Amino acid sequence: MDGNKPLHQTSFYLLLFIVSIALCFILAPFFNTIFWGSILALIFQPVQRWLLIRFGRRRNLAAFVTLLLCVVIVILPLMLVAGTLVQQGALVYGQLRSGNLNFGGYFDQILHALPDSVQSMLASVGLNDIRGLQQKLTAGAAQISQFVAAQALSIGHNTLQFLVSFGVMLYLLFFLVRDGREISRLIREAIPLDEERKLLLTRKFTTVVRATVKGNVAVALVQGSLGGIAFWVIGIQGALLWGVLMAFLSLLPAIGAALIWGPVAIYFLVTGALAKGLALFAFCALVIGMVDNVLRPILVGKDTKMPDWVVLISTLGGMSLLGINGFVIGPLIAALFMSCWALLTRDKHGASTQ
Repeated sequence: MDGNKPLHQTSFYLLLFIVSIALCFILAPFFNTIFWGSILALIFQPVQRWLLIRFGRRRNLAAFVTLLLCVVIVILPLMLVAGTLVQQGALVYGQLRSGNLNFGGYFDQILHALPDSVQSMLASVGLNDIRGLQQKLTAGAAQISQFVAAQALSIGHNTLQFLVSFGVMLYLLFFLVRDGREISRLIREAIPLDEERKLLLTRKFTTVVRATVKGNVAVALVQGSLGGIAFWVIGIQGALLWGVLMAFLSLLPAIGAALIWGPVAIYFLVTGALAKGLALFAFCALVIGMVDNVLRPILVGKDTKMPDWVVLISTLGGMSLLGINGFVIGPLIAALFMSCWALLTRDKHGASTQ
């Protein structure tokens, strides 16, 4: 018997840990590329399996067609929306700089439309200083100007990096789609858990990722589109920009889109445009609210089997720490946390009954 076997085993695990950490550092610059490539591969895996049968088990052809569908359905529309959003953002920013879009003036109109008692209460806490508010908004506009200029310069300098990352994502996506089953099998075999736990956790992982991405994106598209159309009908400039912002904020359950349309509806109501205010409030509260209350539980909560408040808190926490990636990673960690504790509770009950 080899007396040095424990030492060899420990050394191997230490080496495995070191090379794993080293690989993470090497791949860190391409984290977003790898992350979203893996997410897209997971979502389009059923399409690849369906095409694989139709194409007579020709894996490369099925993977290539799946990649084309992913580009046409997801990537190209996102690029078109992003380009239009830049134009709309520049238009709104120009109006802000020229004074045509004056939030201080809007606040002044709202303030003077309020009852005297409310104005006195606001004055007591210093919220009626219109000149100070305008100065703060001007300073904020200057900061926004510097930020936009810096970002534009950064995008210009990092165009090559963006193209490289985009090419790497497409290249990676092809192989992840083609070899997804083999890769997932290897990962499951490497996880040091029994088969029952591995099966439950991997199924939970796949279900939560698909439900979170597809469900939240579907809800965001519907709410953003409806909100943008409502703003366009009422005559608010930059309707596409506000619609995209509503779509982005709708990733936050219950409160998201209302952060945009709520203040606008209040402004119309207190400034005398009652028809516009009531119409906007009724449409957004009933129609957009119904989308959130009906579609989200069906597309997200039903599959993830998590309460809405858990989804909300985990989404907020994930996005605050990880940015846009957090709306997937936050609920995923919450779901795995609940699953692990459910397994522990089940094992304890099983042990106590023996």
